[in-house]
Amino acid sequence: MKYIIILADGCSDYPIEKLGGKTPLMAAKTPHIDALCARSRCGLLKTVPDDMPPGSEIANLAVLGYDVKAVYQGRGVLEAASMGVSLEDNDLAMRCNLVCIDDAGRIKNHSAGHIPTEESHRLVKDLNEQLATKDYRFHPGVSYRHLFVMRGGSGHIHCTPPHDVPGQAFEGLMVRSTRPEGDQTAALLNDIILRSQALLGQHPVNLKRVSEGKDPANSVWFWSPGYRPQMKTFQELYGKTGAVISAVDLIYGIGEYAGFKAIKVPGSTGLYDTNYEGKAKAAVEALQEADLVYLHIEASDEAGHEGDADLKVRTLEYLDARVVKYIVEETQKLDDKVAIAILPDHPTPCDLRTHTHDPVPFMIFTPGVPGDDVKTYDEESVKAGSFGLLKGDQFIKALLDL
Repeated sequence: MKYIIILADGCSDYPIEKLGGKTPLMAAKTPHIDALCARSRCGLLKTVPDDMPPGSEIANLAVLGYDVKAVYQGRGVLEAASMGVSLEDNDLAMRCNLVCIDDAGRIKNHSAGHIPTEESHRLVKDLNEQLATKDYRFHPGVSYRHLFVMRGGSGHIHCTPPHDVPGQAFEGLMVRSTRPEGDQTAALLNDIILRSQALLGQHPVNLKRVSEGKDPANSVWFWSPGYRPQMKTFQELYGKTGAVISAVDLIYGIGEYAGFKAIKVPGSTGLYDTNYEGKAKAAVEALQEADLVYLHIEASDEAGHEGDADLKVRTLEYLDARVVKYIVEETQKLDDKVAIAILPDHPTPCDLRTHTHDPVPFMIFTPGVPGDDVKTYDEESVKAGSFGLLKGDQFIKALLDL
C-alpha cells in the first residue's frame, strides 16, 4: 500500500454570513472530493493541544504523528533546515516576516502585500549589510518569509505571530522576555525591529511599491524562536519512506527532519495561483520511490488570513478540480494500491483571519475498505464519521493501518 496526504492548509472555517451561513468547504463545488468522501472513512482530528499555539508548525508535525510537546522547537528551526542553514546547539533561530505597518502604527498585514521574492531579497540584503553582526544575521527565504539566527540568544522570550494580530498596534506586540534571562535577547530583537523600520521605510524598493499602490515591506517581525530539535525520522517511527511537496519552507523543514525527499515544483507560489496541476502530477510520480507523499497546498490558508471568503471558496474548487481529480484518476492506474487522506492542519477562519485550535475534518480512502455514512466533506458532515475524534498519532496510525 502507498499513501498520499493532501494537506489543504487552513481550509476549515466557521459559518460565514456572506456565504449564506455556510463554511467555504460547504459552499465550494467539490464533486471529486465528495465522491472520494463517499468511499472514505471520516472524522475529526485535534492537531494542536489547547495549551500550545495553533501554528502550522505544530499542526503539521501532529498530522504526521509526531509528539509535538516532545519535538516542537519553533518554526524558525524547521525553516532553517529547509533552507540549508546549519544551526549550532546554542543558535536561536526564528521566523522573520517582512510586514506592512500602516501610518497609524498598526500591523496592516503579515506579508507586506505578498511581496515578490526578488524584491524581498533586495531588502534582506540591505538589512544584513546595515544591521547584521557576527552574532546575528538574516537569511533570505521566499516572498515575505525569512529567517533570523542569533548566536547565544535566549529562548526565554515571547513573540507574537504577525498573522494573529492584523489591525493591532505593533508597539504593544513586540518581543518580551518570559524570564530575566531573556531580557537582553528581547531588547536586542526589539531594537532591530525599530531600526529596520527606519531603514525599510525609505528603501527604494518600498518607495516604488508605494508609488504603485502596493503595501510596503516596512518592518521586520520576529516570531517562533527555538533551537535545533531532536526528531526521529518518519521511517524510524512508522517504517515508511516519504516525500514532501510544498511551496513553504516550514513544510520542507519538517520533511528534512522527518527524512522525506523534498520535491520542488516550478510555479509553486503558496497562493491561489500556485501550480496545482504540477504539484498533483509530482505527487503521483513520487509514489514510484516513496511509500508516503505529503502534498501541502497553502492557498486556502492565505485566503483565510486575508479574510477573503470568496477566494477561499475558489481555492477549494481549484483543489478539487485540479488536484484531487487527477490524483484519484491516476492512482487507480498504478500497480500499487494507494490510500488517500484529505485534511487541513488547522482552521483559518476568514472572520478571524488567524488560526484556531478547533479539530479539523479529515477523510481517509483506503482501497478495499468500505466507507462510512458520510457523503460530503465538510466540518459538520464528518462528525457522523466512523473515526469520531482522534488525537495525537491516532490519525497517522489509522491511515497506515498500524
